[in-house]
Amino acid sequence: MRSYWARRAAGAVLVLLLVIAANFFLFRIMPGDAVSSIVDPRFSPEAKERMRELFGLDLPLHSQFFIYVRRMLTFDFGLSFLSQRPVWDEIRSRIPNTIALLGSALLLSSVIGTWLGVHAARKRGGFVEKLVLISGSVSFSFPSFFVQLVLLLLFAYTFPVFPLRGTVSIPMPQGTLNLVLDYIMHMVLPAGSLVLLGFGSWAIYVRNLMVKTLGKDFILLARAKGLSEERILWNHAFRSALPPVLTIFLLALPGIVSGAVITETVFSLHGVGKFLLDSILGHDYPAAGAAFYILGLLTIFSNLVADAAYSIADPRIRVGRRAER
Repeated sequence: MRSYWARRAAGAVLVLLLVIAANFFLFRIMPGDAVSSIVDPRFSPEAKERMRELFGLDLPLHSQFFIYVRRMLTFDFGLSFLSQRPVWDEIRSRIPNTIALLGSALLLSSVIGTWLGVHAARKRGGFVEKLVLISGSVSFSFPSFFVQLVLLLLFAYTFPVFPLRGTVSIPMPQGTLNLVLDYIMHMVLPAGSLVLLGFGSWAIYVRNLMVKTLGKDFILLARAKGLSEERILWNHAFRSALPPVLTIFLLALPGIVSGAVITETVFSLHGVGKFLLDSILGHDYPAAGAAFYILGLLTIFSNLVADAAYSIADPRIRVGRRAER
């Protein structure tokens, strides 16, 4: 067991170093010049050189790389080229909005999709199964930005039920309760669009797993013992299908950052996704590199947690020496 986790930890460190190296070199080979985004063309040559020194762009490439690695490992991401503020302060102010949006959407999509998928497998050919198959096919057919723009047009412009844009109203409402309600109203439409687009794929995936599991011999044995259908469905079939479902859920966590780009841009939300897009378009190397670094950390962490959750969800799964015996 210890040797297995030692190998997994070593592999995670190696992947993290590769992510750091890729971030550093990728943004420097992209078209465009970083200096053009932070230096006014009217600046004198002396002023331009001073700005290069301020951001460390005058150093040799290998020196910049070692400084970059040290800063990434210590979460000292430096100053943003565009806002001139510390990158970590910019990201930290946006993380709660991104988690509130995509965290709630992921949780609702997985819960609703799992419940529908289980009941679709239970009643083959019924209304729930038809709903699952149709909703899953429809959700795959439309790009997310198109659906979100249609929802904005209908429920924010034509029928102004929800706010058109932003994270909170301007001017901000007075009082904690009014502020919370206003924040929720701004999040309902973007989060609802993601749930609408995501629950169908979850339902189809769980339904297919459950159909396969319900045909196993141990399910037939459980029915022969006279166990109730509910107990067979949830305590036996769903528990057996839980590890892959849990893995898909954990590996979807990095989408909290990467999947926020389109949604936060469409709804003009103050989140990490929009910050990442603005950083790439503005050649803001420190900001974009920090966002991709955090995404890499989240992906590596999710993989490690998925390995640990496997053995908890299904005791039959073992790793290391115990698995070899």
